[in-house]
Amino acid sequence: MKYRRLGILAVVLVGISATTIKHDKLYEISKNIEIFVNVYKELNANYVDDLDPSQLMRVGLDAIVGSLDPYTNYISESQVSSYRFNTEGTYDGIGAVVKMMDGYVTIIEPHEDSPVLKAGLQAGDQIIAIDGQSTEGKTFEEVTAFYRGVAGTSVRMKIKREGSPDFSVDITRSEVSIPNVPYSGFVDPNVAYISLTTFTPDAGKNIRKAYKKLQRENEDMHGLILDLRDNGGGLLREAIAISNIFVPKNEEVVSVKSKVRDRDETYRTLADPLDLNVPLVVLINKSSASASEIVSGVVQDLDRGVLMGQRSYGKGLVQNTKDVGYNSRVKITTSKYYIPSGRCIQSVEYKDGEPVDIADEKRSKFKTSKGRVVLDGGGVTPDIILPVEKKTDVMNALDEQFIIFKFANEYFQQMDTSLIEDEIVFDNFESFKTFVEKSGFEYETPAQKLLTEVKTKLEEEERQALIAKVNDINNDIETSKVNALDANKEAIINQIEIALATRIFYSKGKAFQKLKNDKDIDAAIALLGDRDRYNSILATN
Repeated sequence: MKYRRLGILAVVLVGISATTIKHDKLYEISKNIEIFVNVYKELNANYVDDLDPSQLMRVGLDAIVGSLDPYTNYISESQVSSYRFNTEGTYDGIGAVVKMMDGYVTIIEPHEDSPVLKAGLQAGDQIIAIDGQSTEGKTFEEVTAFYRGVAGTSVRMKIKREGSPDFSVDITRSEVSIPNVPYSGFVDPNVAYISLTTFTPDAGKNIRKAYKKLQRENEDMHGLILDLRDNGGGLLREAIAISNIFVPKNEEVVSVKSKVRDRDETYRTLADPLDLNVPLVVLINKSSASASEIVSGVVQDLDRGVLMGQRSYGKGLVQNTKDVGYNSRVKITTSKYYIPSGRCIQSVEYKDGEPVDIADEKRSKFKTSKGRVVLDGGGVTPDIILPVEKKTDVMNALDEQFIIFKFANEYFQQMDTSLIEDEIVFDNFESFKTFVEKSGFEYETPAQKLLTEVKTKLEEEERQALIAKVNDINNDIETSKVNALDANKEAIINQIEIALATRIFYSKGKAFQKLKNDKDIDAAIALLGDRDRYNSILATN
C-alpha cells in the first residue's frame, strides 16, 4: 500500500510539473506577443520619420521565420500567386519569365500559348509603364506586383522594343500552366531520356505517359536517363508516384517524422510498376532538392539504378502552409523525411541561407538494400561524381550584361523559322563578334578587380616600381581578353542556339537543344552502354 501511494504521488507530481511547464510556456508566448505589439505601436506612432506599417511588420515577420530554417517563410498576399505556381504548377498572370534588365522589367522567356504571346509580345520587350504608371525607378517586386491579377482581368502595358517605337498593348490575364516534362525522346538509338523540371500535379502521370510512348517507339530500349538536374522539388505524392514507376508495389519510399508523433507516417508505392528491369541513370546536381532527392535517394537505396552528377542540395524537410488572414500564409517546417535506408539527407549547417558542404567523415553511414554504404546529411551523393564545367570570366560577363540574350533577340528577327523542325544550328559567329563590338561590351575580371585594390594601396604608399609591375600584369590580362570570345566560341554558340530554340519552340525546344552539348548526358549514355560497369556499381560493397 505504501508503494502504491508513492506511485500515485509521483504520477500527480509529474502531472503538476507538465501542467506548470505548459502554463509557463503559454504565459511566455502571451507576454512576448504583447511586447511585440506594443513595440510595433510605439514605433509607428513616435518614430521620427514616417514608416510603412506593412513594411515594418514584414521585416519583423521575416526575421522571426528567418531565425528557424530557410524553408519556413511568411507569404504575403502579393506573393500567393507565385507560391501557387511552385506548389500547383499553375498561376494567374501574363505567362512569362521576367528579369530586371537595364533598369526595366524585361520579358526573358514567354511561355507557349501565354497571354503575352497572344498580345504580340516577345523576349526582350521591356515594360516601361503599366496602366498609365511609369515603371522607371521601380523595383522588380513593385513592377511585378502591378501586373499580377486574377485570370480574366486585363492590364495595359507600354512596351519598349529595340528598333521599334514604343507601343501599348492590352493583356488579358489567364491561368498559366508550365509543363513539368518539357521533353522526352531518344538521346542515343537505344537510350531514352526524360526531363522533369518540377514535381507539380500529374508529374508522375506525365512521366509514366512519356515512358510508355518511348517503349512503343523502341522495344529494344537499353536504358533510361531520368534528368532531375536543377529540379527544386515539389509535391511529395508525385515523388512517390514517380518512384513507383520503377520500384515494386508496396515498397517503402519515404517516412515522415515530426515532434507530434501522431503525425508520423510511412508512404509506400500503391500501384504496379511500369518497368522493374530497364537500366536506369538518374542525373542530379547541387540544385536538385526535396522531392528530387526523394526519388534519387529511393533509386540509390533500393539499388534500382545509378546516380550521376554532383551532390544534391540537401533538403530533407517537409513544409505545410497555414492561412493567417488577409490572403496571407505562413509556410512552416513540420517534419523531416527519411528514405528507405533510414537516412535523412537534410543539411544541418547553413551559411547565408544555403547549405554548407559537410565532409563525409561527419556524416552517418547507412546501407542500401544490397549493402552498399550511403551517407546521411548534406544531400544525396551520386554513385558517379561528374565534374562541373566552370564558367570563364568572359562567359560570366556576357551573362551579367545579357549580351547573348540581346544578340539572340536581334538575330531571331532575321530568321526564317518555317524550315526549322527541331535542332538549331548557328554558324555565323562573326555576326556575334560584330554585335559585341557595337554593344561596347567591357568587363573586369576578378583578378583585375583585385589588382585595382592593390594598385590603390601601392599609390598611397608611393611604391612606383611595384605599381609598374601591377600595370604589366593588368596589360597581360587585357591582351588575353582580346581573344576571349574566340577561345569561348563553342560555349557561346551553344548558348546562342539554346536562346534561339527557346524563342522558336519554348520550353520543349530549350530542353531539347540543351542536350546537344551535354557532357553529363554523354557520360550517362556511355555507362548504359557498358552493362558490366553498370552492374558492378550496384553490386554489394
